[in-house]
Amino acid sequence: MPFFSFASAFVAVLYAISAWQFLGRPVSGRNPLWVSVLLLAGIVTHAALLGSSVFKPDAIHLGFANAVSLIAWLSVSVYALTALKVPLPGIQGWVAGIAAVGVVLPVVLPDARAVPFSHTFGFRVHLVLSLLAYCLLFIAALQAALMSAFEKRLHHGAAAAGMPGMPPLLTLESVLFKLVWAGFILLTLSLGSGILFSEEVFGKAIGFSHKTFFAILSWLVFGALLAGRTIWGWRGRLAVRWTVTGFVMLLLAYVGSKFVLEVLLKR
Repeated sequence: MPFFSFASAFVAVLYAISAWQFLGRPVSGRNPLWVSVLLLAGIVTHAALLGSSVFKPDAIHLGFANAVSLIAWLSVSVYALTALKVPLPGIQGWVAGIAAVGVVLPVVLPDARAVPFSHTFGFRVHLVLSLLAYCLLFIAALQAALMSAFEKRLHHGAAAAGMPGMPPLLTLESVLFKLVWAGFILLTLSLGSGILFSEEVFGKAIGFSHKTFFAILSWLVFGALLAGRTIWGWRGRLAVRWTVTGFVMLLLAYVGSKFVLEVLLKR
């Protein structure tokens, strides 16, 4: 455990330095090679830590702390890969900063809970789809927040001073909807796999719970946003609000409920 704590703190420092460097330079500037190396080292070491804390021989341990750590790792990893093809300007610092917090949570809140039926094929399919949907829609929510901040600066004539080199809002909006579309498709597959493999994943036929309610509500919100975009051309602040609302519903569906049950209620 002392080694795990030390390694987690080490990764948090790597992420924090990367976040500080990202947030301290213009969004259009090229990142120094050493920052990319630090971020990659953090991602690789974080993956090893997750392997020891989440994927144990007996079962998958995925309580609140491990879930946040895993989603943080997946988000920073997906960002690092997609940023090679799809520009995600201005949010790399926030993704790295959140990962710095996520990696130390399993040290602060050790997770001893094994997930039932986690050895089954259905559960693993459902888990992968859910985590990918979660991290893409999380990055989309950050992108929406960035757009909102940039738009406010534009209205006050302060874009050049506050966010030098920022691409046009239309470019940011295009990236946002690419992320939402990808996340929505994965969320749809996640919900479908949960229904299809409900006996394997939950040990019983699918039932209606607060998790199911918020997950479906999130799916409806993102579906309505994409329909509004396609039919009525929704954009700007309306798109930002729907994106953030959809992600909040998704947050309440899993991580939020785990926080309440495990951290607040100690169950």
